[in-house]
Amino acid sequence: MARAKPLIIVESPAKAKTISRFLGARFQVKASMGHVRDLPKSQFGVDVARGFEPRYITIRGKGPLLKELKEAAKKSDRIYLATDPDREGEAISWHLAEALNIAPSDVRRIEFHEITKEAVSRAIKSARPINMALVNAQQARRVLDRVVGYQLSPLLWRKVRPGLSAGRVQSAALKLLVDREDEFQRFVPEQYFTVDMTVRTGEQEFVSHYIAPLGQKGRVSKEEAEQILAAVRPGLAAVVRDVKVREKRRFAAPPFTTSTLQQEASRKLGFSVKRTMSLAQQLYEGLEVPSEGTVGLITYIRTDSTRIAESARDDARQFVAERYGQDYLPGDDPKRRAKAKPGVQDAHEAIRPTRVARMPESLKGSLNRDQLRLYRLIWERFVASQMAPLIYDSTTIDLEVEGQDALFRATGSRVKFPGFTIVYKESFDDADPHGNDESESRPLPQVSPGLTVATQDVQSVEHFTEPPPRFTEASLVKTLEELGIGRPSTYAPIVETLIQRDYVHREQKRLVPTELGQVVVALLNQYFPEIVDTRFTADVETQLDQVAANDLPWQDILFGFYGRFAEELHQADEAIEKVELPQETTDEVCDKCGRPMVVKYGRFGKFLACSGYPDCDFTKPYVEKTGALCPKCGKDLVVRRSRKGRIFYGCQGYPDCDFVTWNRPSDKQCPRCGSSMAFKRRGNHESVMCLREGCGYEEEQAQ
Repeated sequence: MARAKPLIIVESPAKAKTISRFLGARFQVKASMGHVRDLPKSQFGVDVARGFEPRYITIRGKGPLLKELKEAAKKSDRIYLATDPDREGEAISWHLAEALNIAPSDVRRIEFHEITKEAVSRAIKSARPINMALVNAQQARRVLDRVVGYQLSPLLWRKVRPGLSAGRVQSAALKLLVDREDEFQRFVPEQYFTVDMTVRTGEQEFVSHYIAPLGQKGRVSKEEAEQILAAVRPGLAAVVRDVKVREKRRFAAPPFTTSTLQQEASRKLGFSVKRTMSLAQQLYEGLEVPSEGTVGLITYIRTDSTRIAESARDDARQFVAERYGQDYLPGDDPKRRAKAKPGVQDAHEAIRPTRVARMPESLKGSLNRDQLRLYRLIWERFVASQMAPLIYDSTTIDLEVEGQDALFRATGSRVKFPGFTIVYKESFDDADPHGNDESESRPLPQVSPGLTVATQDVQSVEHFTEPPPRFTEASLVKTLEELGIGRPSTYAPIVETLIQRDYVHREQKRLVPTELGQVVVALLNQYFPEIVDTRFTADVETQLDQVAANDLPWQDILFGFYGRFAEELHQADEAIEKVELPQETTDEVCDKCGRPMVVKYGRFGKFLACSGYPDCDFTKPYVEKTGALCPKCGKDLVVRRSRKGRIFYGCQGYPDCDFVTWNRPSDKQCPRCGSSMAFKRRGNHESVMCLREGCGYEEEQAQ
């Protein structure tokens, strides 16, 4: 009779494949394919009268899989539940134990934060019971979100439009976007000027900026700028009044958390939050690497901690010393500089490569382009975090124009030691106050106080104040994290849900609320202020942490919320009249009756319908024109989406005309051939280029 093998149940086939290779034939490894039980989709599934008791059912389609797992469990002498090491993973293990009828005393829960042979072996030796406090924290979140979603969403269906949804976290995030849009639209730009003076000393020229006595921080009115230009003319001498040189240091950013990875991948690689998490999951679960087989390349990807294991830190420091030299090792331990933020669970390490010696270059033949780009980002960030700081001299030169009461200031820097920047440089959002890197400004010449320099040129520059920028996915995730809204595993679903519900749309990588999104927020803000209150949402997360720490019964969160919510729901249902969203009329006419076509929303998004409905029921697909014409046939260029949801631009005459481009069309016409042009971005520089094949005309855009 064959000897019984221990059974390990993980969540995904990819993870099962990786672990099977480590453990060999001594173990069976099966995948649950995620959750096996959940609240029913078609019913509320929560008994409020019985203390919010949830009713779980087997997820449709999981019956055969559960049968297979039960058969495997019967033949095993030990069963290890190895779902993800977080609250949701703990809940999945509990559901598996319940569905497979495993006695609590027989449950062996194991967790590992990286899928390597060593980590899996250690986990098997450290099996434990299921942590019901973590299960209850996840259960409280699931039930609370079900209560809000399944009772508030139908109200929106009746009062606004079928198919809408509201949620505790998604609605708070939507309000952030709508509030920012209100600021953006109300903003009135104000004009101001700066005055720049170019001076020469020896063979070197440098630019200084007017700072006093008029204006504040160098900003002056048009009249003041004209006064300065009249007084400070080219040819006048300027005297160096003060020179300050300060040595400064800048330390590397810590290794990635979930949110910082999403932010940096958006800024550096142009990935959506959803794309980043999909690729990171693949790197975590394991990919085929020559001479190694299937191996997990990075640690667990849902984390809010910047902590790393001592062994990983030692390996990184040894790698840095061998590859870059002892000078690039930090003088102190980088972990002492990282301060944990309030509310951080710190349950897992930061996201890092499982082996620092596995350099990105060695994986070029094993990973696809996007997998490799994300792995490189994670690897470089981790290595840089264990390196010495950048050291540079920051120089300030104050100049006074002889005979005039006018002070100018020049600033510059000179790198003395590049430190971690030889490996990695962090990027920033345009809204980030630290986005301007002082260490990368141009070096200034060495001058001494009292030196007289020649004024070469003086000019004023017109500026306008700018509105607060609309959120990108990266800046929204950053704000959600700062406010304590959601957790690492929720950021990607929040953004995708808002887009799928047509509450927001992407516009040049910005998240712009639609009229529908604004209407929904207005209703929620009036009748359910708690739901869209970021403080309430953050407080709930704190209470969930208390449940996870076994300091609060999970039902108490529901008892404290439901009474107020039920009353608000009743009042809103009686008070809100049916909201008639204004129809968006197009310049298209009905093919049957000639009346204007209007934009409607259906199960699969926008479509065009005759404004004469119900007398005329003609419909056709919605086409979004760009305002540019096809360079091949002259028909309209329209917005299209790939199977993966990526926007591209194609001829409306398809399939007769097959012209397509990934570049966003411009309203400019090529001065050389008269064809349409499109924007083209290279790093931080944008140009417009002709779309007609063979023309080749391109011009830089003003920054």
